[in-house]
Amino acid sequence: MNIETKVVVAGKDLIADGVVSLTLRAAGGEPLPRWQPGAHIDLLLGDTGLVRQYSLCGDPADTTVWRVAVLREPDGRGGSAWVHDRLDVGTEMSARGPRNHFPFTGGQRCLFIAGGIGITPLLPMVEAADRAGTEWRLIYGGRSRASMAFLGELARYGDRVTVRPQDETGLLDLDDLFREPHELVYSCGPEPLLAAVEERCTGGTLRVERFTPTSIEGPETAFEVELAQSGLTVSVPPGTSVLDAVTAAGVQVLSSCGEGTCGTCETVVLDGVPEHRDSILTEEEREAADYMMICVSRSRTPRLVLEL
Repeated sequence: MNIETKVVVAGKDLIADGVVSLTLRAAGGEPLPRWQPGAHIDLLLGDTGLVRQYSLCGDPADTTVWRVAVLREPDGRGGSAWVHDRLDVGTEMSARGPRNHFPFTGGQRCLFIAGGIGITPLLPMVEAADRAGTEWRLIYGGRSRASMAFLGELARYGDRVTVRPQDETGLLDLDDLFREPHELVYSCGPEPLLAAVEERCTGGTLRVERFTPTSIEGPETAFEVELAQSGLTVSVPPGTSVLDAVTAAGVQVLSSCGEGTCGTCETVVLDGVPEHRDSILTEEEREAADYMMICVSRSRTPRLVLEL
């Protein structure tokens, strides 16, 4: 969903080294849009012009508040520094969503693997699995205990949660984890962790959520895009994204990351075969070719027809 909601910061707390938790309420006091585990929202960061995506990590049943957690990224592009240093309780801002490209579908045996701030989308999944009586385990790695958010909340699950600070136990032993089968595996964290999980998860179903784009390269050939709703046909030359070409033609499309990781620009494909270069869609979704992220993906056919 691309619903835009005015929210106010009702709480801001330092919950781990370099991690703050934000509690958001609707500025008008109305119920917030509902969401399911795995969802995220876009926060429009005041007068900076920056838009950042944060996973919702509170209670999906509570429509009075949203909770997100933000890691300070010293080498980032300024969004996390603005949240940590300039965002105050009482500040109003706009939020878009929720949007969910990392849905929790349940299962009989679930393995959750979190790295650092990647714990955030997994928190409500763990709660949902526990309430449903699902057999599950969570492996949570981080640089140190002090840097790992939500350890107190996770303690109530006992030995179903394994905490592995790198400075105490080293890197996660993924080979040991995958010696037994799991019906569903959900993982979120830094790219080296996700790549290692993908390499080892040869059975069952794996779902991952990335914070940074995967490197997908290919030939940059020209093609045409027909915009079914606008009645326009737009040429997309090499080196130009579909999003940029469509925007230049005067058709406005919501977008955010520009890297194929957030899903804001997801667009319905009516005809043609997209060349997916995003970091969101599953292999099944890519083969179905019903949607594409027009900020990065291109076309395998000379012409695409999009619902724009």
